[in-house]
Amino acid sequence: MTASAPDVVPFASAAAADGPEFVETPVAYDALVLASFGGPEGQDDVIPFLRNVTRGRGIPDERLEEVAHHYRHFGGISPINAQNRELKAALEAELAGRGIDLPVYWGNRNWEPYLDDAFTAAADDGHSTLLVLATSAYSSYSSDRQYREDIARAITDAGLEDRVTADKVRLYFDHPGFVQPFQEGVDAAVAGFLEQGITASDIHVLFSTHSIPTADAERSGPRDVDWGEGGAYVAQHRAVAAHIIENLAAVTGGATVPWQLVFQSRSGPPTQPWLEPDVNDVIAELPAAGAKAVVIVPLGFVSDHMEVMWDLDTEAMESAAEAGLPATRTQTPGVHPAFVAGLVDLVNERIEGMPASERPHLTDLGPWYDVSRAGDCENVRLGFKPAAAGLVP
Repeated sequence: MTASAPDVVPFASAAAADGPEFVETPVAYDALVLASFGGPEGQDDVIPFLRNVTRGRGIPDERLEEVAHHYRHFGGISPINAQNRELKAALEAELAGRGIDLPVYWGNRNWEPYLDDAFTAAADDGHSTLLVLATSAYSSYSSDRQYREDIARAITDAGLEDRVTADKVRLYFDHPGFVQPFQEGVDAAVAGFLEQGITASDIHVLFSTHSIPTADAERSGPRDVDWGEGGAYVAQHRAVAAHIIENLAAVTGGATVPWQLVFQSRSGPPTQPWLEPDVNDVIAELPAAGAKAVVIVPLGFVSDHMEVMWDLDTEAMESAAEAGLPATRTQTPGVHPAFVAGLVDLVNERIEGMPASERPHLTDLGPWYDVSRAGDCENVRLGFKPAAAGLVP
């Protein structure tokens, strides 16, 4: 079923079709689609998977093999698919426990099961008003708009334009359910170092997230807001990190703990500016800054997938060892009960049409929009492609 105003918000439900910032009208969704990145599940899958990830960029296989060794180190298996199966089961249990009759379908952007298969399965089961939950919390092209483009592409490729509508759950970077696991991890890590006799000012907390091209970062978030350097992507991470540090005072007795936002997993050419500083470069400089211990927080990640297991658990921990610093990497939300409950809270917001004034958020930036604003998270290299759950373009 096509939205009543497809030139405003393509593929949207009637309540979202005219592009309100917040949909405060109840919507009778009849299925939930869990959308994720996907990952290989064997050595033979690695290069085909990386071709999917880099589609349209013309990267030869020999260059892809330079990245493939991260996956090959773990038997060619990314942990993300198993994590999504676990999250899907946890969501189903939480929904059932609350008496919310909403079947959950799962589809990936880059590997089986694909998003178009998930939409097709939902439609074939008689569901037409779909709500999409992405395993990504922040604003950027790759973490927001690209998901919305993939929703549009999946519906079109599956020929479902006249059979389904698809809205998307708001970005949840500052939702209490997402932040609580990080808060618990930082609190525990800092408390552990304090118990070892290390003073608070000598414990450095590094909040790490995926580096992205600076041009993409600058275009993240609504364009009519001055987000500062790094756009909404950096502003959101900094706001959440500052909230966690503020609450950390309960552990340190009010003593200040130095902290910094750092970046990881850069994959672009050296000539293209990406967000810096790199987590490993910062760790190498910490001893000179008087650090005696480092806490590494994977703030940009929902689960312990490859960027966490390789870039942090392997490379960053090696950097800490080389710097002579004891280090702790804190937990990601994964299937933490607060995170799972929070995701269902977000789903329920849309089912009930909860007023924006009642929606929980822990920073001044939230709650984020239900319907993305025009031009949000543009990719200057690729241009605007058709995207769901947002104003055109």
